[in-house]
Amino acid sequence: MKLFKATFLFILILLSTIVAQLKVTEKNESKIEELISKMTLEEKVGQMTQLTLGTFIEKRDSESDELILNLKKLREAILDYHIGSILNTGGAANSITKWHEIISTISDISVKETRLRIPVLYGIDAIHGTNYTIGATLFPHSITLAASRNRELARKVAEITAYETKASGIPWNFNPVLGLGRQPLWSRFFETYGESVYLVSEMGREHILGHQENSISSDANVLACMKHYMGYSIPLNGQDRTPAWIPERQLREMFLPPFTKAVDSGVLTVMINSAEINGIPVHSDYHILTEILKEELGFKGFVVSDWEDIKRLYDRDKVAETPEEAVRMAVMAGVDMSMVPHDFTFYNHLVKLVKEGKVPMARIDDAVTRILRAKYAAGLFDNAYPIKSLVEKFGSKDFAKVNLQSAEESIILLKNKNKILPISKNKKVMVTGPTANKLSVLNGGWSFTWQGNNESLYPKEKLTILEAVEEKVGTENVKYIEGITFEENINRDKALAESENVDVIFLCLGEPTYCETPGNIDNLELPEIQLNYAKKLAATGKPVILILAEGRPRVFHKISEEMEGIILAMLPGLEGGPAIANIIFGDTNPSGKLPFTYPNSVNKFTTYDYKPIEKFDVNSPSWEYPFGYGLGYTTFEYSNLELSNKELRKNDKLTIKVTIKNTGSIIGKESAELYISDKIGSVSRPVKELKGFEKVQLKPGESKVVTFKISANDLSFIGRDNRRIIESGNFEVTISKLHNSFKIL
Repeated sequence: MKLFKATFLFILILLSTIVAQLKVTEKNESKIEELISKMTLEEKVGQMTQLTLGTFIEKRDSESDELILNLKKLREAILDYHIGSILNTGGAANSITKWHEIISTISDISVKETRLRIPVLYGIDAIHGTNYTIGATLFPHSITLAASRNRELARKVAEITAYETKASGIPWNFNPVLGLGRQPLWSRFFETYGESVYLVSEMGREHILGHQENSISSDANVLACMKHYMGYSIPLNGQDRTPAWIPERQLREMFLPPFTKAVDSGVLTVMINSAEINGIPVHSDYHILTEILKEELGFKGFVVSDWEDIKRLYDRDKVAETPEEAVRMAVMAGVDMSMVPHDFTFYNHLVKLVKEGKVPMARIDDAVTRILRAKYAAGLFDNAYPIKSLVEKFGSKDFAKVNLQSAEESIILLKNKNKILPISKNKKVMVTGPTANKLSVLNGGWSFTWQGNNESLYPKEKLTILEAVEEKVGTENVKYIEGITFEENINRDKALAESENVDVIFLCLGEPTYCETPGNIDNLELPEIQLNYAKKLAATGKPVILILAEGRPRVFHKISEEMEGIILAMLPGLEGGPAIANIIFGDTNPSGKLPFTYPNSVNKFTTYDYKPIEKFDVNSPSWEYPFGYGLGYTTFEYSNLELSNKELRKNDKLTIKVTIKNTGSIIGKESAELYISDKIGSVSRPVKELKGFEKVQLKPGESKVVTFKISANDLSFIGRDNRRIIESGNFEVTISKLHNSFKIL
């Protein structure tokens, strides 16, 4: 088998990445160099210091209280400690007016009173829309949006998020999450774009470009932050912030490519994996942070720690003997900015370390150069204040329309026995279950508060699933009985009795809100109280439509056969209620496709790109529903799978075409997915890998040709020596049920 290295491709990618980033920053490099030459050690270390807004709050007794700043503490931090960045929301979402006041106050001090007039860079977790500003557009979470398979829509969602974040006066968003959702227990699963390397890379790119090249307004560009670099998303035991064990080959094959794509897209900030890989806390890993990220990938932006994670090298991970040593380890590993976030310990330790010669000034200058580069790219030296004119479109009806579309295209119809869906609007229905009448469960964590669990903060005009169903068919046709909460029986027997008087039951199950470590669970199966309730409702003989609002795939295999229909809503955002109702009653034709493999067991997680050994002898991969699965109310026929040629040389492109026809009776959207199988490899290859997707809309009887282009480099992989290679050999193309083949020479 012929083998050749793809080293030259790395060089080309590296050069193109550096050039792309320098286009953003080259005009400012001389300004940065001049500015650094004027800075004292203390001013430089201050730029590397990031504190949370909560440090400067005078009083906020509850999440609904208005935030009041402690100006004395704020001035001390900026004027005496020269801090370069502030983050967070102070406990809960603020009004846009309050955000303008906060940002303006910070800017007044930093650009008017400091010696060098360096603006403070403010960062926020705008994870599914500008979720920490009251009145913002809250979109589906990433795992849900990935089901849309719609790049254009993903870009628009990112642009609106950036617009509303910048309208709030905030220039930096800690998103996108580029980890792979391959550990379904993980509480941050919903922040990922799914299990496919290609899908995560493509959707992450759209997010970054939508933030940094905003088409809504040139004033609305916001710095994106790729995170959590890298391998954070696959903890061995499924618990957040616990160890991962990832061999170098797998790290480069699966977890590095989305970040490579992000760097190539011009991202200028990165947040670090809060846990450890192979026994090494990533915040102390020189190989990952400097050798790979900064040297190999050519990343020109800056590296920010996650919350308190430099301190944790000492007090949690026990790899540093003292807090001071923890600071030295992290900075020398490649961390440029410390999310301290409550005090000045990082600042004090690092100043001391430099004076003692334990951290060279060259390392400090490199970090500050990177930070200033991002500040210039964000336009802060031109204007560090909120742009009041952007308020005009904030929370607009046009943005809400995009939000509704994003929810509708992302919700997945998993089961439709005997075509029970859509439901006629003249039916009598029951709506029941713990997720039926709450907005919080449709939005999850990062919604007005960190955990997203304060129902009182959600906008009253937005509709729950129950309210959307009532609006669709009238309250007189809807019976609502909660039945159960997430923990206990409320009026289950009443619901069972009342089911005799309805035609169909909408059973709304799933998860309460959570985020990060508080969302850790020990069992992926839906809780027994929910499964039992579903069984009892099914036993009434009435058809039950299961609607799942959840941030990860909770196993429901015990009840799957008894449900007539299953709708996977995941976390569809503030327009999730209307989107679900539109699908239930046929006003929208569902088109979402699973971005992960839905497990049928709590002990058997199979990804779509499993290895041949997993289907050999007695081994047998299984799932509830496969990656890419999703039904609709029309049918599509694939034909004429054509390749531009049967041989592919290393510098050539292969064009792949397929014809899709809507053979049903209503208009619909279909996602064509291109899978490639490498038949023989020097390292065992996945049975298939997603290498392309395109979404098309077709009227009844209409046909379209969908075209994909791939290169030999798209089929490269990490070889036995942990270097990326391209091997000659036979490859199979699969689109739907069609197959074709070609060779790499």
